[in-house]
Amino acid sequence: MNLEQIKQKFIEKFGHSENEIKLFHAPGRVNLIGEHIDYNGGYVLPAALEFGTTLAIRERADGHIHLVSSNFSFETAISSDEIGRHRTGEWTDYPVGVMTELNNKGYQVNKGYDMLFHGEIPNGAGLSSSASIEVVTGYAVLTMEGHRTDTVELSLISQKAENHFVGVNCGIMDQFAVANGAKDHAILLMCDTLEYNLVPFRTGSYKLIIGNTNKRRGLVDSQYNERRSQCDQALSILKEHVFDLKYLAQLTPDQFASLSHYIEDETVRSRAKHVVEENARVLASVEALKQNDLQQFGQLMNASHESLRDLYEVSCEELDVMVEEARRIPGTLGARMTGAGFGGCTVSLVHEDDAELFVQQVGEAYKARTGLEGEFYVCSVGDGVKQLKEAQ
Repeated sequence: MNLEQIKQKFIEKFGHSENEIKLFHAPGRVNLIGEHIDYNGGYVLPAALEFGTTLAIRERADGHIHLVSSNFSFETAISSDEIGRHRTGEWTDYPVGVMTELNNKGYQVNKGYDMLFHGEIPNGAGLSSSASIEVVTGYAVLTMEGHRTDTVELSLISQKAENHFVGVNCGIMDQFAVANGAKDHAILLMCDTLEYNLVPFRTGSYKLIIGNTNKRRGLVDSQYNERRSQCDQALSILKEHVFDLKYLAQLTPDQFASLSHYIEDETVRSRAKHVVEENARVLASVEALKQNDLQQFGQLMNASHESLRDLYEVSCEELDVMVEEARRIPGTLGARMTGAGFGGCTVSLVHEDDAELFVQQVGEAYKARTGLEGEFYVCSVGDGVKQLKEAQ
C-alpha cells in the first residue's frame, strides 16, 4: 500500500475528523555480520532496510487509544489512563508496551489516538517487525505529545517494552538499528556501551537480497538460552587466566588461541571460538567497507555463515541450502544466515545484473531441495525512524 492508500484505509476505519492524519515510518533491519555476539560484549553491523512499518495516527478528543493493523484482524481500544494494565498476547502488546515505558520514563501519554499500522515486513522472518512497530509507536507518540525524540533513548525504551511488557528477552541491536539507521550506511554498534559509528555502505552495482526460508523457528528460545549459558561457562573459565576480562569478545583470536586449552569441553570451546572470531570479522568488515572492498566483505560474510553452522551450530538445513544455492550464482559475493538461526533469513550481496537470476534459480533449487517456498526481497539500505511528508 502506498501512503494515499494507507490514509484511505485509515479514514474507512475511523472516519473523517478535523484533526490531521500524520504518517510515520520505521524500517526493518538486517544484520550484515556479527551474529550471537551482542550478548558477549562484541560489535554488530546491522543496517536499516527500505521497507518496514508505517503508522497513520490522528489525535482524538475522548482520551481513547484505538489500535488497528492492516496485517492482523485483532484490534483493541483502551483509555489513556489504562495504559499498561492489561496484556493481550496479541500484536498490540508491542505498541502498548512502548506507551507503558514512555509513561514510566516521564513522557506522559495524555491524549487519545486513532492508530493504523501497516507492516511490509514478513512476520517471524527475523527482520525485526516487532522492533519496527515499537520504534514507530514511540517516535510518533513522542512527536504527537510534544516531547523530544532522542533516537538512542527511544531504542532503549523500545527494548525495555519488549523485555518487560511483551516478555521477550531481546538485546538492543534490533531497536537500535531501526531507530538510528541511515540511508547507504551500516551501523557499527558496541552493544555493551551503545557507542556507534555510521559506516558508509556503498554497494554500487551490488544489491542486498534477503531470502526468507519460511522455516518456522521453533528451537530459537531454548537453544538461545543454551548458547548464552555455554558462553557464560567459557567466560567463567577464562576469567581465571585473564585479568579484568568481562566479555568473551574482548579477546583477539590470537589471545583466544593461546587460552582455549583451558576450556576442556569441546562444545563450549567451539561456542567461544565463534564469538571471538566473529567479533574480529565485524571489525575486518568495517575496514573492507572503508576501502570499498566488497569482495573481501563478501568473503567475511561467507566465513561468518560457516562459523555459525559449524562452531555455534545455530544454522539448519534450510538456511544452509539457501546459502549454498546463493553462492552458485556468479554475481554473488557473499551469503550467510542472519538473525538468531534455526530458520528465518539469509542475506546475500549480489550484482544487480544477476538479481533476477538469483531470485529465480535460488528459489527453484531451494524448493526442489527442501519442499518449502522461499521469498526474496531485493533491497537497499534505508533510513531509520522518521515522520513522513505527504510528497513521499
